[in-house]
Amino acid sequence: MTAPRTTTRPEKGATDEAGRPGGAAAVVIGGGLAGVTAALELADAGLRVTLIEGRPRLGGLAFSFRRGELTIDNGQHVYLRCCTAYRWFLDRVDAARLAPLQRRLDVPVLDVGHPSGRPRLGRLRRTALPVPLHLAASLATYPHLSAAERARVGRAALALRGLDPADPALDGVDFATWLRRHGQSARTVEALWDLVGVATLNATAEQASLGLAAMVFKTGLLSDPGAADIGWARVPLGELHDVRARTALDTAGVATGLRTRATALARGTDGSWQVAVESATGGARSLRADAVVLAVPQRETRALLPDGALADPDRLLDIGTAPILNLHVVYDRKVLRQPFFAALGSPVQWVFDRTSSSGLARLDGVGQYLAVSQSAAQEDIDRPVAELRARYLPELERLLPAARGAGVRDFFVTRERTATFAPTPGVGRLRPHAPTDAPGLYLAGAWTATGWPATMEGAVRSGVTAAEAALGGLGRPRRAPHPAFGGRTAGEAA
Repeated sequence: MTAPRTTTRPEKGATDEAGRPGGAAAVVIGGGLAGVTAALELADAGLRVTLIEGRPRLGGLAFSFRRGELTIDNGQHVYLRCCTAYRWFLDRVDAARLAPLQRRLDVPVLDVGHPSGRPRLGRLRRTALPVPLHLAASLATYPHLSAAERARVGRAALALRGLDPADPALDGVDFATWLRRHGQSARTVEALWDLVGVATLNATAEQASLGLAAMVFKTGLLSDPGAADIGWARVPLGELHDVRARTALDTAGVATGLRTRATALARGTDGSWQVAVESATGGARSLRADAVVLAVPQRETRALLPDGALADPDRLLDIGTAPILNLHVVYDRKVLRQPFFAALGSPVQWVFDRTSSSGLARLDGVGQYLAVSQSAAQEDIDRPVAELRARYLPELERLLPAARGAGVRDFFVTRERTATFAPTPGVGRLRPHAPTDAPGLYLAGAWTATGWPATMEGAVRSGVTAAEAALGGLGRPRRAPHPAFGGRTAGEAA
């Protein structure tokens, strides 16, 4: 069901850039989840919105492409039940049913480092008991840790629950140091904390800010019994973030320009903004706006910021990036019976069955397509495809005995070298808030100060926050908490 929208009438006497009657105008630069969200919010509030995106599609780094007869996602993306903003976004673009959640958290974890040499299966799953008892039974029987290690996990979880992720002191400490202080062994970090943390933070515990790690684990595992239930798209991501998003934008009256990029921003003497843009088909032109939302990566943002917009704009360049690698394997038969699993004792991290969503199931009822998602992939991101094939296919055979002897119809790689901002200690002080020092100019993107790591949730939250700030600057503040923030205001949610 699509979320209800409220639309206001254009301001009396206002005109657009051609002198036609109309309301306030906004330009959103960037068509990822942050930009699409901001554009929808501004249009729903009655603004005339133009969204420009340099690529030929929307969706940012969560997109699909064609490879032969298959539709491939550039990478595997999931969300959790606690991701209230992304769930709101799915409702807003009429796509919630296409990306359902598990009924209850259930993660199969295969360990091939067991002395027997055979894969050993464990599961992380929850019950309906209140926090923290909802994970107690799963932890008590988790075979990848000793009884003593499991007991120490419980004590660390209670200590973690007492942390305030917004405390600036936590931002300067790495998560691994805190875990060691709380008795967590190297095996425990690998088999539990990094199992979750690498996938959500795109960093190992050594590389991650304690503040962001605390936010992930407190929100996902220690806030509500169902908070960590996993959802993922059962259709190509392009159906959600491009096709459905474009339909929602069109319905809201947003003018969307693809293959169009902003080249400069300038503020006029009347307080309005002029956005110089270049289109692959229409040449150069200028757009007038009362509000501008920059929803592009930090380096691109820095290049477009006018003088005085931020006190120290070069700090944006100090926000590092982290890569994600995805390996795509099409087998000639079914080798995995679970929708996904996580791995230990192997370079393989997470493996998802994408047979149905890619269209392979319709074409061939025999073969299977697996996507291997590798976060914090600094070691592998630049390896040639042949080396990756030689490294990972044997690992999949170790994890999945049914893959031994199976034919590999296709093996290919997608690389996102700057997939996310790096959640390193100290990054919190570098992340800017949505309002800039230039009236009418706002920032959005998962790398801004959302309080979340670089996730689809963070991107949507940033878009809502930037739009709300823009509306407040135009004298149209939101009167009630936004549903994207679970009934809280943007400030409380951050």
